[in-house]
Amino acid sequence: MRKPLYYLLVSIIVSALCFYADIKLNAAEQGEMAPEINAKLKGGEDFVLSGLRGDYVLLNFWGSWCGPCRAEHPQLLDISNKYSDRVIIVTYGLEKTADNGVSAAKADGFLWKNQIIEESSLLLMSGVARDYGVSSIPSSFLISPRGRILEPRSLDEIEKFLSEL
Repeated sequence: MRKPLYYLLVSIIVSALCFYADIKLNAAEQGEMAPEINAKLKGGEDFVLSGLRGDYVLLNFWGSWCGPCRAEHPQLLDISNKYSDRVIIVTYGLEKTADNGVSAAKADGFLWKNQIIEESSLLLMSGVARDYGVSSIPSSFLISPRGRILEPRSLDEIEKFLSEL
């Protein structure tokens, strides 16, 4: 009885490590073109990331169920208020139930237009999140006006970058 459990545990660990490695090895990196996002905004309108070329874009992956995500939302709001002339914010909620994301975004004061909520029972298995190498949230990306991923990743780094533009 112990051997089957041992093999099951080892196979689960190996599968998890392979999944993590696949995400990291196939994800877009700094300097590369940001992977395209074709989605519906929470209001039902079509969204295409490349349609925002010409502007800096702050792409933030989050979830209503994620304490650290919710804790950084005041800083995201502050960036939106201070730098709305320099950056377009796009939030990408990973949710089991879309209503939870809509409620949390409203409660946290999200006022920007570009709010995407992807509903899935396997949250971090989102194709978009995998394209960006998201293995934990919150995760943020700053995308240049030409569509390339820039180095700053934390909201502190992104805010410093924007303040120097």
